[in-house]
Amino acid sequence: MVGRSNVAVIDPGPAVEAHVQAVECAVQDADSLVILLTHGHEDHTGAAFELAGRTGALVFGPDGVQKVDTIMGTGDSVMTDQGELVALHTPGHTPEHLSFVWPSRKGVFVGDLLLGAGDTTWVAEYPGCVADYLRSLDLVRALDQEVLYPAHGEPLENPREAIDRFAEHRRGRIEQVRRAMSDHPESDIEGWVDTVYGAQLPDTLRGAAYRSLSALVDYVRDSDKP
Repeated sequence: MVGRSNVAVIDPGPAVEAHVQAVECAVQDADSLVILLTHGHEDHTGAAFELAGRTGALVFGPDGVQKVDTIMGTGDSVMTDQGELVALHTPGHTPEHLSFVWPSRKGVFVGDLLLGAGDTTWVAEYPGCVADYLRSLDLVRALDQEVLYPAHGEPLENPREAIDRFAEHRRGRIEQVRRAMSDHPESDIEGWVDTVYGAQLPDTLRGAAYRSLSALVDYVRDSDKP
């Protein structure tokens, strides 16, 4: 939540009644309220429309998220009493993904572009997602802000280190996949999953690993074209 009287709630979360009630209580004294969405995943949007119905708030978000009242793209903004929030298209996690730059606090709300811990996030949603993701990291790095606010986890107070860490992880995976494809050209994605992630990968993770590696294979094939 950004603001005290003119408030923006960013990615209000899942459709869990106790959670929706808590957010509603937190904004009950606001003079005005808007809801901003970074992307369409249910853990971000589930509470949005219930909260909007209870409070009368409008929902702003990227093209591709159903039922938003106002579509936002790069450069569009909303104003709170704690400063302006400016949309920036940062695809990769999803094709429509937005971040929200908070110039007055030198910060960026990055949704799921980065997480508050670790060195990876989900990038396997659509063709071209890996290239988009790396470009989006470069875009946020170039903003040279002082803090990043991910939707999951604690603020990242060393943005350049965090962005470099996530980028290096992704590029490391790309190189692993490139080597697996080169060393085992007769294989397929199932085989390369075993090479990259290990044959002991639990069955519960194999589907996600397959999708993630498929996206990386597409990236390698596209980037290695003559």
